[in-house]
This record gives sequence, structure tokens and C-alpha cells, in this order.
Amino acid sequence: MPTYIYKAMDQAGKSARGQIEALNDVDLELRLKRIGLDLVTFRPAAMHTYFFRRHRVSLQELAMFCFQMEQLTAAGVPLLAGLMDVRSSTSNPHFQAVIGALVTSVEGGKLLSQALAEYPHIFNRVFVSLVRAGEQTGHIPEIFQHLTSTLKWQDELMAHTKKLLAYPLFVLVVVLGATVFLMAYLVPQMVTFLGNMGQELPLQTRMIIAISHAVVNYWWLMIAIPAVLVLLLIAAMGFSPQMRYRVDWVKLHLPVTGNILNKIILARFSRYFALMYQTGIPVLDGIRHCEGVVGNHVIAEALNQAWQQISAGTSMSDSFRNVALFPPLVVRMIRVGEQTGGLDRALLNISYFYDRDVNESIEKMLNMIEPVLTVVLGVILAFIMFAVLGPVYDAFGQLGI
Repeated sequence: MPTYIYKAMDQAGKSARGQIEALNDVDLELRLKRIGLDLVTFRPAAMHTYFFRRHRVSLQELAMFCFQMEQLTAAGVPLLAGLMDVRSSTSNPHFQAVIGALVTSVEGGKLLSQALAEYPHIFNRVFVSLVRAGEQTGHIPEIFQHLTSTLKWQDELMAHTKKLLAYPLFVLVVVLGATVFLMAYLVPQMVTFLGNMGQELPLQTRMIIAISHAVVNYWWLMIAIPAVLVLLLIAAMGFSPQMRYRVDWVKLHLPVTGNILNKIILARFSRYFALMYQTGIPVLDGIRHCEGVVGNHVIAEALNQAWQQISAGTSMSDSFRNVALFPPLVVRMIRVGEQTGGLDRALLNISYFYDRDVNESIEKMLNMIEPVLTVVLGVILAFIMFAVLGPVYDAFGQLGI
């Protein structure tokens, strides 16, 4: 079905723009009429434009969507009217088009969960399953409230992770730029000067000169080789599940960041799993849905093994212990929850445990990485300056004699 970019007017005379799928221009006008819009102009959307825009729905926009739906449904506003109001208040053109398509699908007789499932790049399986559970139990406002808090938590977690990486990357870029400047401009001039002096150069200076020669004459190769290797790795991960598994395994076993990444993934799993169990979704279905949420093939494979063991009759605590998914403390919390009948409280406690653990780990990493990285990079620059300027001072000393 082709996609059209449209400009329309609502009943209040407010302009609206977006994208929507339709069979033809007549079908486009009818679809817009159903969501309270009058078509003004339209044009077919290019395939590349749709491809690049289709994933651009941020966590903040998705959390705001859930918050607005929770407020409207809790106030007794009908679902269709609520979706129309949310569509009008959304500034993202693509998200407007998606919500408009949701209105069309719901108006055509589909459940909201069925309409959401048609856009898996925005609403994942866990999101759809939670909405479906809310439809079955009649607790849609509560489901959207839980989703709002979970999406906000995930967005804050991503913000902490970006903060963890921002400072090291900034310092690395600055020092790399300074190093390239020294190698490409300063060192060659010093080489000419020292060559005229006829002085024997120390080992560290000869190493710096060799690196400078490589930077000046083979800079394109230094850029091309890493780029080609990254592209080959991405291609291999796209075609080989074994390669994706190995890369994810390496991520979890990196010296410094691996442990934090593992905690972040388990925090995400425990948060969503606790939410699904609390809303009445069975354990096996919840684990199966979470396999696509964790974003790591190693953890997803461990969840699959746990799912198989639980299906075979093993308790959840023993299954998680057998696949070494959680530390002993968390396994013990799950076992106590199973024995006391308070598994939902145990899962929420696990979520709280990992929330605090992840935040504390990131704060410790931030406090540690700044001075360590500054010292390491300062030593690198000091070595370069010593290797370059040391022979110069020696040459001046000989001239003084």
C-alpha cells in the first residue's frame, strides 16, 4: 500500500501534516475524514524518505503518548476520541500518521492491541501484550500508567549511559585532534631541524617520527581500514547469527563496561517482566516476550533455556540459577516469592534492586573514568612532547658547549 505525505485541516482550522498509507487519493481522503481531518494537499512519499523516518519515534514521545492515553482513558474519554486528541498534540509527523492509522484500524473494528501490533518498530511485543492484557481485564488506564513510568525509566537509563560515554569520547576526540596536529605539522618540522643538526636520535623519537610519517603519507589508509573492518563486522552480524552471538558475548565480558552493560540488560528484563507478571500475563509468555526486549543474544538465549526448563516443570528460581542468569541473591528472592505466593512482589523487588545497582554502578564509573582517562591521555601527550622536544633541548645544549 503506498504512503502519502499530506497537509490537512482539523475542525478547529488547525493545520496538520503527516504520512499515512492509502490505496489512492480517494481512500486517503476517506481515511483522513475518519480521524477528523479535511485533506488540503498530498503527494506520494518517496521510499527512501519513509525508510529513514519510520524509526524516528523517541522514548519521550512514546512515554508522552502513554501518559496522555492514561489521562484520557482514566477520565472516561472514548478510545477513538482520545487517539484523535493525542494525534493532534503530537509534533512528530510520522507518529501523527501512525496514530491516525491506529484510529482507522480501531474504527474498522480492530482492538487497540491488534492495531498497535501492525507497527512493531514503534510498539514492541511487550507493549502490545500489556495493552492486550489491559483490554482483557478492563484496566487500560493502569496499563498505560505502568508503561509511562517504565518508558521514562528506560529513557533516564539511556541518558545515564550516554552521560557515561560523553566525557570519554569528548576527551578522546580532543586529544586525538591534538595528536594528529602534532604528528602532521610539528614533528615533520622538528625532523628537518634535527636532521640538519646531524644528531643521533633516541628510540622514542624515532618511533614518533615513524608514526608521523605514517600519518602524513598514509592517513587515508588509517581511516579506510577501521571503516572497512566495521562495515565487514556489521555485514557479518547481519548474515550470521553466530557472529551476533559472539559480539554480544564480547560486549558482556569487556573489562570495565561489560558488568555495567549486563546489569542494564537485566534491569530492563526484570522491569518489564515484573510489569507483565503484575498485569496477569503468564510467566512463560512474559519470558518469551522479554527475549526481544533485552537486546542481547546471549541473554536472550539464556532466557530461552530458562523458558524450556520452566516448560518442563522446573521452578523459575531453579531455571534462572541453572542458566546463570541472575546472581544468587536475586535467585533467592525469586525462590522466596514462589514459596510465599508473592512472586509479583519479589519481581518488583528485583526491579528495584537492579535500578539502584545500575545507577550506583554508572555513578561510580563516572567518578572513576574522568581522572583515569585524563591521566592516561596526559601521559600520552607528555610522551609525545618529550620525544619531540627532548632532542631539541639536547641540540641547543650542544650548541652552547
